[in-house]
Amino acid sequence: MGFETRLIIISFVMLSCLLNPSTQQQQQQLDDMFEEYALNSLPTRPQTGVLYNASSSLPSNFTGVQLSMVRLRWDSFWRKGANYSGFLMPPRIFAYPFFTRLDIVYSNLGNQSSFYYNVPNHTLVAPVVGFNIYASGNLTKLNLTLFGGPILVEFPVPQHEKAKCVMFYSNGTYEMSNMTTQENMCSVRDQGHFSMVVPQVPSIPIPEKKDRGKLWKWWVFGFAVGVLGLLLVGFIVFVLIRIFRMTSIAKMEKEAEKNEVLGTTNVGQSKMPLATVVRTQPTIENDYVP
Repeated sequence: MGFETRLIIISFVMLSCLLNPSTQQQQQQLDDMFEEYALNSLPTRPQTGVLYNASSSLPSNFTGVQLSMVRLRWDSFWRKGANYSGFLMPPRIFAYPFFTRLDIVYSNLGNQSSFYYNVPNHTLVAPVVGFNIYASGNLTKLNLTLFGGPILVEFPVPQHEKAKCVMFYSNGTYEMSNMTTQENMCSVRDQGHFSMVVPQVPSIPIPEKKDRGKLWKWWVFGFAVGVLGLLLVGFIVFVLIRIFRMTSIAKMEKEAEKNEVLGTTNVGQSKMPLATVVRTQPTIENDYVP
């Protein structure tokens, strides 16, 4: 494969990763792209067992991402394991299909970790680091079977007591586990990408600060409106009562005019009614006067 063809493929993969980095396919393409850049950064005759830094070969939009690569003989990897870039790989790791030499590509996504990997309802508290093993000089990814102990991944000492290890599998799933007896170590049994997470704490809404001056003005305005309202209601009630009383008095006077009023006179110590006008005048039946 020519250099120009490789450059076109790498550019396409990089663009795909940036457009939709959360899918399984894009994550695999990102790993393959790292392998391409790591291979292109090797000297003409790379030495086995030497870790080569390939970070400078990455494009500018991967600033903060660390990339390195080491080439090992298959039998040496089986007998001795490998200890590079914070990954302690024990002996007796069987890599297949068989190739005389293999390349281990190490990556640290740094401040771009959450852009490519995330765990629902959790927050990353460490960068996402990873390793993948390929056949020497090509993109054939090897499978691993561990016959010895687990692979240990070293992280900065966590500042959170509830931190857990998380492994991102190549099929897009993830698995969380407890830290080892050492606070900054995670135990894994396969290649991939790893980090530490803590549960997300629900955010408490911060009440907005109110302007006390404006609040005081509103209180004064409301008080004034309330007082005026009470005065208006009182005035209306007073007017209604006055009208009701005047109406009642007028009605009583009108009723009094319809009826004749009897006068009173004193008879002994008693007060008796006296009609001021006699409707029927008395008549003398005869003219006899005793």
